[in-house]
Amino acid sequence: MNTNPVVLYEVSDQVATMTLNRPEVLNAVNDVMVAELTQAFTRAATDADVRAIILTGAGRAFAAGADMNELAANHTPERITELIAGHYKPLLMAIATCPKTVIAAIRGPAAGMAAALALACDLRLMSEDAYLLLAFTNIGLMAAAGSTWFLTHLVGYSRAFEIASEGERIPAAQCLSWGLCNAVVRSDKLEAEARARALKHASRPTLAIGLTKLAMQRAFSHTLDEQIVLEAMWQQQTVAGPDHAEGVQAFFEKRKARFVGR
Repeated sequence: MNTNPVVLYEVSDQVATMTLNRPEVLNAVNDVMVAELTQAFTRAATDADVRAIILTGAGRAFAAGADMNELAANHTPERITELIAGHYKPLLMAIATCPKTVIAAIRGPAAGMAAALALACDLRLMSEDAYLLLAFTNIGLMAAAGSTWFLTHLVGYSRAFEIASEGERIPAAQCLSWGLCNAVVRSDKLEAEARARALKHASRPTLAIGLTKLAMQRAFSHTLDEQIVLEAMWQQQTVAGPDHAEGVQAFFEKRKARFVGR
């Protein structure tokens, strides 16, 4: 058992909080962190007691990108495909396909690989001092770790290319204006705001939200005709579930629904 985890994991009130825990290096992402974070998302995805997730960083940063010391020491050009496709991809896919709402609570920098992690989440809350930085081209690398996909689908090609190619900080206020985050809050309120948003989602019909998330991701590659068929198929699952029955009953009784998350 790892006695000094680089990802802290805690569940409270059906919210799992995952905290990147290398504050002495601004939570720089190393191989151990990627492995632990992948395990954490795999665990949360199948845990019925978890209905929403917060991803955040310890200290004054979300994360300052990949650990450059580790990259320089251990990763040759021949291994870069293995690193991204075999190591980073499972984590990014675990976040993107997680059937629960994933909220990134971002303080300070979310740079490089960490920016990709933040963009993979469903919602992003940023403190006033936070920023995104696609720093790949600043060190002569193409944007990677899914960032080209996330950016293009969030803001469109031209803006995404600007962000990825120019490698400049995108402050929180600009992120909000461009649709890269959902809210900007005071730094001392970040955790409380993220938890309030997570609790809201944890009280919602988890199956319906999870299927809505997956359907919206499929919308990028489906025709309208295909998407309507997919929605109908997945709607059948929610109609048969207890949350739909509770929602209808609450509607007729003019009260707030008490969803069980199934």
